[in-house]
Amino acid sequence: MSSFSGFSGILGPFAISGSALTADRLWMDVISDNIANANTTQTRNGGPYIRRMVVFEPRFDPAPKFAPMIPTETAQGLPVGVRVTEIVKDPSPPRMVYDPGNPEANAQGYVAYPNVNTVNEMVDLISATRAYEANLTVLNSTKEIDLKALNI
Repeated sequence: MSSFSGFSGILGPFAISGSALTADRLWMDVISDNIANANTTQTRNGGPYIRRMVVFEPRFDPAPKFAPMIPTETAQGLPVGVRVTEIVKDPSPPRMVYDPGNPEANAQGYVAYPNVNTVNEMVDLISATRAYEANLTVLNSTKEIDLKALNI
């Protein structure tokens, strides 16, 4: 049985929001690494830093319980959260900058810089932050609703 099988219970919304908060936090960490290494021309493995990206996928409760009542249930089950499946390297080539005086320049005088565009990373960071805030709002609202239900 899935660890999210409590979807229909009181802990389901907490598990869903919690999984999203965890995924969003990892996304922000990866973006921060990309920004921090935007000018790293040499890594331990040689060559410039390569931008990393987070890949998400939905989590499903495999036990179909509500198929007649919930149209969002799929053949895989009911979606009950999100998870990071992997962190992949961006396949785009490095940014080549003409700087013949740089000791890392190639024979033509170009230095390979990371394929990180800080403007795009900042836009992604804003998106990740907003997603995190939205999931935190859902978590707090759920908590407030549950507390009010207990007072009835």
